[in-house]
Amino acid sequence: MDVIAITRQLGAAIQKDERYLNFVKAQENSESDAEVKAMVDQINELRETYQKEAESENPNEANLAKLDGDFQKLYTALMVNENMNNFESSRQELDAMMNYIMQILYLCVNGEDPETCEPEVEEQGCGGECSSCCGC
Repeated sequence: MDVIAITRQLGAAIQKDERYLNFVKAQENSESDAEVKAMVDQINELRETYQKEAESENPNEANLAKLDGDFQKLYTALMVNENMNNFESSRQELDAMMNYIMQILYLCVNGEDPETCEPEVEEQGCGGECSSCCGC
C-alpha cells in the first residue's frame, strides 16, 4: 500500500467534497466583487499606514486611534458584504474539515485504531481579533 498514492486519492476526494466546492465558488465570487476588492485594498492601506505610524520615533496616539477606528469600520463593512461573508463561512467549513482530517491522521500516527478513533470537534470562528488571523 503506497501512502503517497492514498494521500493523492484523499486530495482528489477533498476536491470533490461539497465544502471544498463551496469554498472555491465563494472565493471566485469574492475575488470578482469590485466592492470587496476596493475594501480589501483600503484595509491593506490602513494597515500599512498604521504600521508606519506605530513604528515611527514618536507615534501619534490620536492618529493611531483614528486609523484603528477607520480599520474597524471598514472591516465590519467588508464582513457584511454577501460575497465576503459567504467566502469566510465556506473557508471556516473547509478549515474545520481539514482540521478534523488532520486530527484523525494524528491519532492514527499515535497508535489509535483508524476505524474507531474519533477526534474532539472544536467550534471555530472569527473572534474578531485580527492579530491571530492570516488575513481576509
